[in-house]
Amino acid sequence: MDLPVLGNNSKPSRRRLPPWLKRPLPSGDFAQTHSVVVSSGVATVCQEARCPNLSECWSKRHATFMILGDRCTRRCHYCAVATARPDPPSADEPKRLATAVAELGLRHVVLTAVARDDLADEGAGHFAQCVQAIHEMSPTTAVEVLPADFHARRDCVEALVAAGPELYNHNLEMVERLTPAIRPQGRYRRSLDVLRLVKVVEPSMITKSGLMVGLGETTDELHQTLRDLREVDCDAVTIGQYLQPTLTDHAPVEKYYTPEEFDALGTVAQELGFLGVASGPFVRSSYNAVEVFDEIRRRRSVTGAFPSRGGNR
Repeated sequence: MDLPVLGNNSKPSRRRLPPWLKRPLPSGDFAQTHSVVVSSGVATVCQEARCPNLSECWSKRHATFMILGDRCTRRCHYCAVATARPDPPSADEPKRLATAVAELGLRHVVLTAVARDDLADEGAGHFAQCVQAIHEMSPTTAVEVLPADFHARRDCVEALVAAGPELYNHNLEMVERLTPAIRPQGRYRRSLDVLRLVKVVEPSMITKSGLMVGLGETTDELHQTLRDLREVDCDAVTIGQYLQPTLTDHAPVEKYYTPEEFDALGTVAQELGFLGVASGPFVRSSYNAVEVFDEIRRRRSVTGAFPSRGGNR
């Protein structure tokens, strides 16, 4: 897929949002969450990625923290996070992060990060320190990690898994055909390798991945992508609507899926054997992540084990 090319007299246009993609104004504990986030000095993907769920989540005192700075070494044509030379990791970030998580009283927290291809370990060691700091300060808080692909390096994956996160999340993002154009520094098969590698390193680790729709994929491609995830024993999947961050620098929206279409995709995922499924217009990797995690644990306790590879085909 090529990004829009604008002539001298061309003006980009954005598709009109359907009514089911309108969000409420902030309420509840929004101001308090904002205060804690600002005081921590740690970035959030809520802000940096211009997440449409920010007002809802912050009103519930939920926030997804983005460690290792707010500048990414990669440029993806769907992402609003800035691409630039990052600063060195901040040594006190794990403590500041853990303090913020404790102040918010989070039962489940998602930690994501920019890609740090500039670092020898691609940020895996710092990521591990953040997980450990949260567990030390908030022992009952479940930590979900959402790192970049680490180029599928076993040493990096092992370092993060050894820190003991409760869930390892890595997003496939989109179907294989669209990946080279929209995520040029990523690799579809490499991301699958990351999820496979996590299970090799720690078979009991819960794994999760996320997909965006509306970029021009077909239904058959989405179904194949879900099957690919089950082939590497991925336990949970989130499916949400892609929203174009800017008119000129990001891939356009090709389609807005209806709530009914999201329900149908969710049903397919359930039938394939995913333990946790969230599928809807506003679903993101970290949106209502605690509910997905609780569902995984509930189903695991009932079955006693994860379903066999590939689920019901």
